[in-house]
Amino acid sequence: MPYGVTRTTLRSMTNIPPPAEELRILDHELRQLDARRAQLLARRAWLLGVLRSAEAPAPAWGPARASAQTPAIWAAPAPHPRRPEATAPGVQNVLLVLGGVLLTVAAIAFTLVSWGHLGIAGRAAVLGAVTFAALAAPVPLLKRGLRSTAESVAGLGLVLTVLDAYALHEVALPEVDGTGYAAAATALLAVLWAAYGRSLGSLRLPLPAAMATAQLPLLLWVVAVEAGHHTITAALLVTAAFDTVVALSVPVRSVRVVATVGAYGTGAWGVLAAGWLSWEATGPSAATRAAALLALAAAIALGAAWRAPAAQAASGLALTGGLITVAAAGGVLRSVLPDAWTVPGHLLCGVALLAVRGTWLPESVHRGLRWSSAGVQALAVAWALPLVTVVLVGPVGWAERVWSGAPSDARDAVTVSTPWPSNTETAPLVLAAVAAILVLALRGGPHRSVALSGALGLAWAAVLVLPATLELPYLASLLTLGVTTAVTLTAAAYNHHAHPTDDGPTSPAEPPAPTSGPTQTNTRPSPITLTALGLALLTSLHLVVLSLAAEAATLAVLGSLTALFAAVAVRQKHEIRAVSAAASLAYATALACATGASLDWQPHHIALLVLVVPATAALLAARLKDSTPTLSVEITGAVAALLAIALAAMEPPVLALVLALCGVIAAGTAVRPDRRQVGYAAAALFVLATWVRLASWEVGSPEAYTLPVTVPALVVGFVRRRRDPETSSWTAYGPGLSVTLLPSLLAAWGDLDWPRPLLLGTAALLVTLVGARQRLQALLVLGGGTLALVALHELAPYIAQAMGAVPRWVPPALAGLLLLALGATYEQRLRDARRVRDVLGRMH
Repeated sequence: MPYGVTRTTLRSMTNIPPPAEELRILDHELRQLDARRAQLLARRAWLLGVLRSAEAPAPAWGPARASAQTPAIWAAPAPHPRRPEATAPGVQNVLLVLGGVLLTVAAIAFTLVSWGHLGIAGRAAVLGAVTFAALAAPVPLLKRGLRSTAESVAGLGLVLTVLDAYALHEVALPEVDGTGYAAAATALLAVLWAAYGRSLGSLRLPLPAAMATAQLPLLLWVVAVEAGHHTITAALLVTAAFDTVVALSVPVRSVRVVATVGAYGTGAWGVLAAGWLSWEATGPSAATRAAALLALAAAIALGAAWRAPAAQAASGLALTGGLITVAAAGGVLRSVLPDAWTVPGHLLCGVALLAVRGTWLPESVHRGLRWSSAGVQALAVAWALPLVTVVLVGPVGWAERVWSGAPSDARDAVTVSTPWPSNTETAPLVLAAVAAILVLALRGGPHRSVALSGALGLAWAAVLVLPATLELPYLASLLTLGVTTAVTLTAAAYNHHAHPTDDGPTSPAEPPAPTSGPTQTNTRPSPITLTALGLALLTSLHLVVLSLAAEAATLAVLGSLTALFAAVAVRQKHEIRAVSAAASLAYATALACATGASLDWQPHHIALLVLVVPATAALLAARLKDSTPTLSVEITGAVAALLAIALAAMEPPVLALVLALCGVIAAGTAVRPDRRQVGYAAAALFVLATWVRLASWEVGSPEAYTLPVTVPALVVGFVRRRRDPETSSWTAYGPGLSVTLLPSLLAAWGDLDWPRPLLLGTAALLVTLVGARQRLQALLVLGGGTLALVALHELAPYIAQAMGAVPRWVPPALAGLLLLALGATYEQRLRDARRVRDVLGRMH
């Protein structure tokens, strides 16, 4: 104890550690407690294993006995008790249901088999007593809380009431019609079961059973009175209406489920029957009666949609109701209108659904009616699409009958390979009507652009099929398609509103950040622009195919399309310029081919005329400043050049001229700084032109084909080394020299004359001397190698003659000596390496 500290001071002091230290101490103590608890649990498990081993019978002898006496350190865990595979309520329900089924089978067997062994009084007494007991038994069972048992017994009682009704008919009323009696019996049973279920509110079975039985009385009654199809259909729809009312008003869930299933089942059956009656109606009277049935079905569906609690179900029911209404009204119109006006009549009824507006209808019902109207319009458009397909695909047959003569009218022009569909005279009206509806119904909102694009496509389809539908003259149809092409192309050209695309979302409340330079916004063409441009191209193709029937029409159409697309490409500055320029050049290529064919030129002569297009494309590409139109123009020009080469392929002299002209065009393109790589294509074209010309002259010397490549390649290599002295000689001169030296060397080895080896050797000597003077490796290696091989070729006969005089054992002996020399040299190097290693090892 240090001096100066009193005992009173020591008593008042408490040694409390800091919070962090105290937390560390607590964690340490808890870990020790956990470790101790784990040890105790392990010991407990071991003791349980020892006890189980002591209770088990020990083996009589052997190692098994010794192992049984020695308890294991880690005993197996105690087995878990098995869980029952079935729950007690499940077993109870199975037993009750099985008992009820057996009692029901017994009652049926008694009624059908053992009925005749008793008298009238006995029969009545037995059935009455059993039925009363079965229906009364659930009362005390419910009081005792045995609800499941009460349900089973009640189900037996309900079945017994059906047997009572059957027995009553067989004994007391055998002369009554069975179907009529069944209608009355099912109605009475439905009422009695409903009253029984209401009196015993705890039972779940009677009320849904009564609802299921209530589906039969009306249908059985109309069948019993031998009513017609209209009456039976009305009975089905009335039953569906009753089910709908019950499903929307009764609070009991089981009853609602049965009523909903009944409403959908009987309603669907009734709608199908009414639709069949409307389709089979031959006059306005029958159609009106079928329409009345369909109107009843539509009223049921719309009423259910109005009162349906779920919005999705309400929309679906309203959609169904709207379609049924259209079918009802359209069926009446179909009976009084020609067959061609059936679809327009239904379309008119579908459009009328859009006029149903008002605040007294929920929004879900409005949505369903709009969907039903849209469905009717979609079906009408689908009906007209086959005619549009015939008009588009039919003129393709003129490709096999080019310039065979103009047809009499537009319908004959489009049906050259496909027949005309019947009763489609009103298809243009349907397409135009749907287009107008799209414009008027969706003139505002986020989907306006898509709706306008669809309307434009439908209007285009209507105009496309109109000449053939009206059987206009052939020239009138061509003019109509030409005007349509011009209009759609103009719409695409002047409706270039672009949609900006941002890199990410920004807050509308935040102002745009200031920028130091001009802002650039990524834009894309609007759907209307793309649609109009696509329709213009499709119409122009259709017009070209249709014009193949007559020579004058083909030339006029191709010339007009070339001028039209060229004018749009010149006046526009946005994305449409690329497509218009490419289309103009494509139609110009076709015009050149058609002009040559009209003048009775041969294909290789037409190729020279087609070359005007790639030349024009090269000149235009040099003047354009936008990359997209430039690329499209160049691609179109390249395709036209390939077509010219293909046309001249059968005439080698003209093919050489065409290749040379294509090389000139490519060389002119390569003058531009951004198209330097085209120079390789120009060189290849020039070489090909030279080769084709030499082949047409029947020149067989390889130097005639290789020198036109070698000389320009060496010139290019020389210029490159002048600009960049660091360029390797292999890069600058290797390709050019190899193109001539290697083929000439191969030809010289197979040549028995002396001029070719002499000239080749002289050229190789000059190349070697130049390489030695300029110290260029490529020239030394290629020239020297070629010179050595040429010399070897010249000495080959003398070497062969000398080898013939040498004994046969000399070559193997020389080879053996060579191998021995190589082995000795290899051994000497290994010995020198060992000496160096030993010297280094002694240097410590």
